[in-house]
Amino acid sequence: MATPDSDKRPWREGRAELTLTNGITGFALSLSLILAIGAQNAFVLRQGLRKEHVFLVCSVCAVSDAVLILFGVFVVGDTVIQTGLDGILKVSAVLFLVGYAGLRFRSSLVGNQGLSTESDGDPRSIGKTTALTLGFTWLNPHVYLDTVLLIGGGAVGLGGLGRVYFAVGAIAASFAFFFALGYGARSVSSLVAQPSAWRIIDFGIGTTMLLVAAGVWVG
Repeated sequence: MATPDSDKRPWREGRAELTLTNGITGFALSLSLILAIGAQNAFVLRQGLRKEHVFLVCSVCAVSDAVLILFGVFVVGDTVIQTGLDGILKVSAVLFLVGYAGLRFRSSLVGNQGLSTESDGDPRSIGKTTALTLGFTWLNPHVYLDTVLLIGGGAVGLGGLGRVYFAVGAIAASFAFFFALGYGARSVSSLVAQPSAWRIIDFGIGTTMLLVAAGVWVG
């Protein structure tokens, strides 16, 4: 004989699976966007090699991402829905992700760029390091495109709890990446300096972008 609790169990399990999927999607999208070669990543890597204010640098980068992701998911996303532009943003996000995936696939075939790991220079003060980290983060237009528009656009159409899991997943990816890059700098420095390694990474990013684009479109 079915009980009220047993009747609700499949619904609860389905809801849990859905929210977990939202979290994984947010994590994958955020990580794919962060992984691209850029000045911010190079700066974090060099600070890790210098073993200089690593926790501070990683924290500023990750917390800044978290603030922008929350703004994109819960403020920009709500505004877009209220103005009836959610369909346009959704299509735009999918088109950008597919286009970006194409660029990554192209780089995986012909790319010859590595990430410079030179760590020379005089030690920097905490104030100067903080200012540089904030500059590399908040003065970088790609940061706003990635965190506010693309990640915010990826959350459009999700329910309240789904958006929470999506945002948590995206923020978790940022924290995991920056702290892994900063504290694992010496382990990965020789790898990220090789163009061949980045061709493999670019192919993985392109594939992930296509999968995320499909998820955003279906969602």
